[in-house]
Amino acid sequence: MDRVATVTRTKGCVAFWDFVKREPGGARRFVSYGTPYALDAGNYVKDYWGEGREASYADFPLLGRGPFGEAVRIRKEDDPNFRPFLFVPRARLHDSPLDIKGAGKSVTVVVWAIQESGNHALAGIWHEGTDLKQDTTAGIQKVERGQRQYALFAGLNKEGSACGHVSENGGSSFQCRYALHKCNSLATSPTVPWDAPAEVLDASWQCFAMTFDHKTQEITGWLNGVSGERWLENPQKDNLLSFAANAWDQGHQPGLDPSFPPDQYYTPPEKKPRLVTPLEGSAELQEFGYTRVTVTRQTRELAALRLNPWWYPHGIYVPKDATSGGPFTIGRVIHSSRSVGFTGWIGGVAVFDRALSEKELLQLAALAQIHK
Repeated sequence: MDRVATVTRTKGCVAFWDFVKREPGGARRFVSYGTPYALDAGNYVKDYWGEGREASYADFPLLGRGPFGEAVRIRKEDDPNFRPFLFVPRARLHDSPLDIKGAGKSVTVVVWAIQESGNHALAGIWHEGTDLKQDTTAGIQKVERGQRQYALFAGLNKEGSACGHVSENGGSSFQCRYALHKCNSLATSPTVPWDAPAEVLDASWQCFAMTFDHKTQEITGWLNGVSGERWLENPQKDNLLSFAANAWDQGHQPGLDPSFPPDQYYTPPEKKPRLVTPLEGSAELQEFGYTRVTVTRQTRELAALRLNPWWYPHGIYVPKDATSGGPFTIGRVIHSSRSVGFTGWIGGVAVFDRALSEKELLQLAALAQIHK
């Protein structure tokens, strides 16, 4: 089986890094199939805070094998001023096939990885901004608002799940300081020490993926080709998704908070319930495609939000120009908190300009099985 061809011949592949292919000369950077996007090494703390040292390819140890023959390690860095990542600068991707944005556009991101720890970014265009007022932004030299478009994370609120993130405005959602349009696959990845024996590592590769289908208006997380249905009960009690619950309240009770912007309401389709469960008295629990609602004669109260797939009725954020958009990054994203994020091995990153099917994602997931 030609593993690389299986990826690149999948319809819509705009970039695929296997960490084997490099520039033919010069710096010999990792370069993608399709449009040849070369990856630079950078430390965003130095770029934005003026602290820490420069990053180089030496900061990404190689495994010497992987689903496509090689893998890079994202390390658990001890130095708070050192957060290295691999990236394509905005100037080299703006308005190119990798710059998927706008209305009527879909996207898929696939990453073959072994998770050691962490729940943050794997790959995508997801500059979270450095403008949040918090302890870590004290003394910052370069302040920029969020420039989020699309990205795949290693779980976020559900660590180890495949978490897809898409933004319509580059910034925050539902009056929260963070972006909240995200999904979480039902299954989660095991954590494996980065220095586990070779036979253990070879059997531990996982295929993380996210799709955004503009036709169905769904963001879906897939782990090893399987999405699964995930729900969050009592979202009002969740630290972050309580903001989505409030946005649902605002959308169903206009005027509840006159200052709440209508474009931030969260109102998934709720015309006809697909399941009705009687509750105490005359109340009932109505389940719709993306919500569960407790209904009485007088009230409707949100009982649960569906996290996979997640309803997303917007386009993908369009930066106004090449100077305001974010880079495509692998291993980390630019953000105010400067946390360590995901650590482990990454053996392949692919981006497609459409939403892949379950069958296609299962085919790509099978490439993780290098021990057979």
